[in-house]
Amino acid sequence: MYRSILLCYDGSVEGRNALREGAEVAQAMQAQTTLLAILRPGLHPVVPEGYTESWFTHQDAAARAVLEEGVGWLRERGIAAEGRIAVGNAVEEIVAAAHALAPDLIVVAHQQRSRLARWWSDGEDATLLDRLTCSVLVAVIPPAQRGIP
Repeated sequence: MYRSILLCYDGSVEGRNALREGAEVAQAMQAQTTLLAILRPGLHPVVPEGYTESWFTHQDAAARAVLEEGVGWLRERGIAAEGRIAVGNAVEEIVAAAHALAPDLIVVAHQQRSRLARWWSDGEDATLLDRLTCSVLVAVIPPAQRGIP
């Protein structure tokens, strides 16, 4: 059913849950698997003076570490995964990767946000499903595992 899977991973608790769920599907389907780590740049299109080359180098190293962690975890479980790093808006990068790779399934994590965070959000996650032409698995951590009664 799923021949190609795109796993979106950020190293968070929610991301690890999505990685685990995506890995189970990939193993069951023996699917070609790509892991996408997305580095989100600063909020402004013009680089502020406070950002130095050292900051960008650190961010790149952090993204590579997250990617290597995820790909290594998948390979330990017998999944031959390819890794990719993207820089930019998460929704835009997932959509671009989906167009380039044409996966049958995309696996993303769901992160709970407060009402205030939703209100201040730029709304980017509201458009992801509308822009994809494949199935999407949204991995959600059960309340008991999040420490919610």
